[in-house]
Amino acid sequence: MSGAGGEEFDVIVVGGGASGLMAAGQAAALGSRTLIIEKMGRPGRKLRITGKGRCNLTNDREIPEFISHFGDAGPFLRNVFHRFFVSDLIAFFDELDLPTVVERGRRIFPASGRAQDVVDALIEWSQKQGVRTLTGHAARDLLVKNGRVCAVKTVTSPSSKQRRSTGPVIKAPAVILATGGASYPATGSTGDGFRLARACGHRIVPVRPALVPLETTPLPPAGLPGLTLRNTRVRVLIEEDMGPEAFGEILFTPYGVSGPVALTLSRAVVDALRSGLRVRLSLDLKPALDTQTLDARLLRDLAGGGKKHLRNLLPGLIPKALIPLCLDETRISGDTPACGIRSADRARLRGWLKDVRVEITGHRPFEEAITTAGGVDRNEIDPRTMASRVLTGLYFAGEIMDMDADTGGYNLQAAFSTGWLAGRSAALASKPSLESRASKRGEP
Repeated sequence: MSGAGGEEFDVIVVGGGASGLMAAGQAAALGSRTLIIEKMGRPGRKLRITGKGRCNLTNDREIPEFISHFGDAGPFLRNVFHRFFVSDLIAFFDELDLPTVVERGRRIFPASGRAQDVVDALIEWSQKQGVRTLTGHAARDLLVKNGRVCAVKTVTSPSSKQRRSTGPVIKAPAVILATGGASYPATGSTGDGFRLARACGHRIVPVRPALVPLETTPLPPAGLPGLTLRNTRVRVLIEEDMGPEAFGEILFTPYGVSGPVALTLSRAVVDALRSGLRVRLSLDLKPALDTQTLDARLLRDLAGGGKKHLRNLLPGLIPKALIPLCLDETRISGDTPACGIRSADRARLRGWLKDVRVEITGHRPFEEAITTAGGVDRNEIDPRTMASRVLTGLYFAGEIMDMDADTGGYNLQAAFSTGWLAGRSAALASKPSLESRASKRGEP
């Protein structure tokens, strides 16, 4: 859409991501004149790359288990999930001729396996509802009059082809901030919404990367980067205290560790590192075996190995890439024959298999984080409407709020659900504007 200067809308949505597109479409469907202000050249940039380009839409779990993946933010989302949840989202996309499938871990994806199809469907749907979109513009300020938001002052964004300049001031009695967080800034998520919310008097919980790969010291030795350990239990050790744990896959990288387990645990790790605490991961490579059962397994393998060298027996226990690290940290020569392994050697090997220690000294930047922890304080948002408790006419949707979850589709469901509620709430709140227009036209 070309310039919107001088035009008035009922609802303005700042940000055209998952939550923004859903919010705008819902508001327009209820009869509100709705505008999306999107700083990039096209909406849905981040959504197109989510789930490695496949778009993990949600997860097929009941509400109590679902909200447990949000930590202390879970109770805040209970109301909205009872209004618009997994089955509603699936039905929504079915109506858009975008069927879904359930995969491992009960994760739900578009059947086509293409995130681009999700973006295209949302954009087409929102346009059919009457949503207009102003691209290449960012919200510079929210204008306030008599204690309520009344307009958005825009500026051409750096991503647009023209030089940055003042954009139109667009009036509306309701504004939804759906600007996302600070992760993947190349897609447009650069934290603009935090600045806008703070300027309106909202408290911003310190923002940091979430679902982010971790860095280790020393770096993984040669041969380990690229190795994925499956069916591994990983515990976080903060100083000497046991922290959260997760089970599944962990991936060694040139700088440290990643994969679903590392990402899930990264929230606790990042917060501990920010507090200056020592953080280590403890990897249990044999979580299905207790110490006694594992010891019996080792005795059996060693007894049957005879004069076979230990390094040639270990592939039956661990991936070959791990063998040099195992021998180094247990201080056992790989040339030791199985029959020559002493009880003390066996104890160290058994202990290592159940407790491989990895020293975590950092995390990757926002550019590599899947989502953002922190954001607008949930206590200042009404969970029944997503309305600001600080400023009348202001609403929030998606990652801008202080709510982040484990990997697995939870965060995207929260984006769609909060967008659904914010859009409908803003539209209903702007009904006096709708009624006033109808009255001026002589309509009943």
